[in-house]
Amino acid sequence: MMLIADGGSTKCNWCQLDDANRRVYFNTEGYNPDFIDTTGIVASLTQNLPDTLPRNEVTEVHFYGAGVSSQAKADVIGNAMKQLFPNAKVEVTEDLLAAARALLGREPGFAAILGTGTNSCIYDGQQITYNVDSLGYFLGDEGSGSFIGKRLLRDYLRGLLPDGLQEIFKETYSLGSRNDILDRLNNGPLPNRFLASFAKFAYDHNNVSYCRDIVQIGFEAFFQNLVLHYPKYQDYSFNCIGSVGYNFRDILTQVANSHGMQVGKIIRSPIDDLVTYHEQAKAL
Repeated sequence: MMLIADGGSTKCNWCQLDDANRRVYFNTEGYNPDFIDTTGIVASLTQNLPDTLPRNEVTEVHFYGAGVSSQAKADVIGNAMKQLFPNAKVEVTEDLLAAARALLGREPGFAAILGTGTNSCIYDGQQITYNVDSLGYFLGDEGSGSFIGKRLLRDYLRGLLPDGLQEIFKETYSLGSRNDILDRLNNGPLPNRFLASFAKFAYDHNNVSYCRDIVQIGFEAFFQNLVLHYPKYQDYSFNCIGSVGYNFRDILTQVANSHGMQVGKIIRSPIDDLVTYHEQAKAL
């Protein structure tokens, strides 16, 4: 039995694949090793894995995770998987490879993530061959949920939300005082997820020009600071996974086209296509 996991910073999508290729899907919270350790992952999964999952029968775990930027980060997740699934061969790699495999299969091309965070790459059909560092939510992640949410929260704190949105935002989130919000950002857990949670507000009010404008500004920054720095980027179609890219795919398509890139595949989650990739790999 195989487990395949697409682990974002906010949510982790899982598929249990048995020897007859029957699929069982389930979700847990996300496990980014920048914000959680092995003990925390084990505790969370012990509580949240389905009771029907026979852990001792799992022989392979393929975990693709946000924040898996080094072997040490991979080991944070890998050690948790080995504790939970003692009979399994465990592979932990970055979520960007999951995006490339889901979007492109074994064909070369350009793949991106626009979800809680941002990432992108050139893929040769097997491995990632070129990557412009997104630098995370502190310095970069342009176009991501955390980038859009940061703009919304900043404008809210400065009283700059237009068209009656100031009161709607306040009623929607009940955030408390300015000091409460800054304390949550500086001292609370998962600040990137906290910021990204506000991106839904832009989607819920996407008929307001302000909301569409900040999304477009985010996507334009994503192209200017990342995509345009790939060699011969216009030779590739633009392929993307992630809730932000998917929910605002009309704006994303406009921005991509304005930079000479045709849009290929834009999907919310890679898990279905990722499972298909591993089914095909098993058959080879």
